[in-house]
Amino acid sequence: MKAVTWQGTKDMQVVEVPDPTIVDPTDAIIKVTSTGLCGSDLHLYEPLSPFMTKGDVVGHEPMGVVQEVGPEVKDLKVGDRVVVPFNVSCGTCWTCSQGLHSQCETTQNREHGTGASLLGYSKLYGQVPGGQAEYLRVQFADTLPIKVPEGPSDDRFVYLSDVLPTAYQAVRYAELPPDGVLLVMGAGPIGDMAARIAMHEGHRVIVVDRVPERLERVRARGAETIDLDAVDDLAEEVRSRTGGRGADSVIDAVGMEAHGNPAAEKAIKAVGLLPDAIAEPLMLNAGFDRLAALHASIDCVRRGGTVSLSGVYGGATDPMPMFQMFDKQIQLRMGQANVRRWSDDILPLLTDGDPLGTEDFATHHLPLDAAPEAYAKFRAKEDGMVKVVFRP
Repeated sequence: MKAVTWQGTKDMQVVEVPDPTIVDPTDAIIKVTSTGLCGSDLHLYEPLSPFMTKGDVVGHEPMGVVQEVGPEVKDLKVGDRVVVPFNVSCGTCWTCSQGLHSQCETTQNREHGTGASLLGYSKLYGQVPGGQAEYLRVQFADTLPIKVPEGPSDDRFVYLSDVLPTAYQAVRYAELPPDGVLLVMGAGPIGDMAARIAMHEGHRVIVVDRVPERLERVRARGAETIDLDAVDDLAEEVRSRTGGRGADSVIDAVGMEAHGNPAAEKAIKAVGLLPDAIAEPLMLNAGFDRLAALHASIDCVRRGGTVSLSGVYGGATDPMPMFQMFDKQIQLRMGQANVRRWSDDILPLLTDGDPLGTEDFATHHLPLDAAPEAYAKFRAKEDGMVKVVFRP
């Protein structure tokens, strides 16, 4: 089959790889009909390359049709239409029973001290073959895949794999009061969708970005916007719009890709050039993150407010403004989205009309062969690229 594979830093290639097979009796094989390109995939493209192996199949936002099931699969059947969550969770262990599917005890990667395995996401998270491919092996076939109805297009459902639950969890973790103002840092796919969810729930939303096309996109949905490059002091601008207090809650949907720390960016790139045996412990034990978005979130939130962190950070010793956080009495919540915790809550938003605008959420639909160019353009924020969906 064809699959998108990591071949080196900034080197994604579509190559022929062996078809997946049933390994465990609870597995299924799906034919992938749509699969997304995520901002987190860009971390594999460059900063996390020490944890990648040449030939790794990437991608963690797939959906498709069941082609084969293992002998112990009871509920899933050939022909079922399913979305596959990006975190590989069993659905039956203690952490899954607590709604912490991203910490699944069955697939935790204890040798690296990390949580549940993730589709297509490096040896740090299980080195599980990903979903930017024509076919995919799906573990825990009776508890992991999300069955979706026939009829609406793939675009209505494919974001259940990651974008929707990540954005939904970010809004839930933000704990907005009924009349609360939400500030969203970043108008990429997660920030955009989080803004849509919060506005659908009746909240006032302000979105910050520096890419004009992204700001226009969220403005068209009803959000207020701030062009980061057009203001001298972001926190003062936010306070001026919120009665001098600041936002009730802030979602950082940017993470370590934030601009603002050229030294950290150079350090990340330098570590990526080292041999893996040297680079891996450095990446795990040193603070190389660009923290501009997180620090700005802490500055912009009101006293007693909440910062909900959905952007990915990776440094182990990142400096944090602890005095400011303590003095402002900030609540901070974070973590990989627990997809199966939220999927049943989200599904009615997709089957009863389309209030979140999923049908036109993707800016680009491309064949799988276009993946290498898409990664480069997405990384450079070119061609108005916000969300890419591949059609294998």
